[in-house]
Amino acid sequence: MTRIDRRALFTSGAAAALLAAAGGSVNASPKAGGVLRLAVPREGGMLEQAVRGAVYDTLTEIASDGLLRGELATGWHSTQDAKTWTFDLRAGVTFHDGTLFAAEDAAASLATQGIAGAEVQAITALGSRQLLIELTQTNPHLPYLLAGADQIVAPGGELPVPLSDAIGTGCYKVERAQEGRHFRACSVEHHYKSGTAGWAQTVEIIVIPDAEIRAEALRDGYVDVAALPEPRGLLKRGAFLYHPSSSDMALAARRNVGIPRTVGRRGPLDDGRIAERWWLT
Repeated sequence: MTRIDRRALFTSGAAAALLAAAGGSVNASPKAGGVLRLAVPREGGMLEQAVRGAVYDTLTEIASDGLLRGELATGWHSTQDAKTWTFDLRAGVTFHDGTLFAAEDAAASLATQGIAGAEVQAITALGSRQLLIELTQTNPHLPYLLAGADQIVAPGGELPVPLSDAIGTGCYKVERAQEGRHFRACSVEHHYKSGTAGWAQTVEIIVIPDAEIRAEALRDGYVDVAALPEPRGLLKRGAFLYHPSSSDMALAARRNVGIPRTVGRRGPLDDGRIAERWWLT
C-alpha cells in the first residue's frame, strides 16, 4: 500500500479546509469551534446517515446522555390506550432556507416516510404547533420510535432529496456535497441547540472506500474520526480513541476529539449524530 495521495483523495475539493490535527487529551467538557473531519466507507450508507444527523432534526431524540428528550417536539401525551398521541411542537424554529417550521411539515414528513414500528391511521396538523398521530393499535413506544434516524423532518415533507439540496432544522447547513464522495456543512448561528450541541464550526465527511487508506488518513492527521473495523494501520494503538473498544471497534478518533459519555452501539455511526455531538479539544 503506497502512502496516501492527497490529490487523489481530495480532488472533490473536500479537503479545502482540512488541516493536520495534533493529538491531545480528551476534554470532558464540550468545546466549540474547529473543523471536525470524518472518513467513512462508500458502502453501508454511512455518508448519508451522518448527513441526516447533521442537517435534519426529528420530533424526539435519544440524547447524548442516553435519555429520551424532545427535539422538534417539546412535549407529548396520549390517550389511556396509547393509540392517540398529541405532540406539542417547538416555536420559532426555522429551516435553513429561512422558512418557519410548522406542524404541517412534520405531518407531511412522517406521512412520506411512515413510522417504522407503528401502525398509523392518520397524522394531522392541529394548527401550526401541535401534531396529532392516531394509531390503529396500542403503542406506548411511539415517542421512542420518532427518535429514529429515518423520522427526519423536511420542509413540506419533501424527501428524499440530493445531499446538496438537503434542508432541515439541524445544527448544520449544507455548504457543498457530492453523492458518494463528500459533504461539508457549517454550523447554524443562533440555533435552538446552541450551547448544547453542534460544537464544531464546520463538519467535513469524506468517503474513502479502502479501510487501510482511512486508517492512514487518520494516522497522518488528514481526518479526526474514521470508520474502521480494526486498529491495524494506526501503529501506536494508544495514540487513538476507539469506539466501542479496541477489540471490538467501529470508529477510531484522534485524541483531540471529545466524545459524549454515552454513545449508542447499534451501528458504527449509531443515529448519525457524531457531527452535532462530538467536538474538538
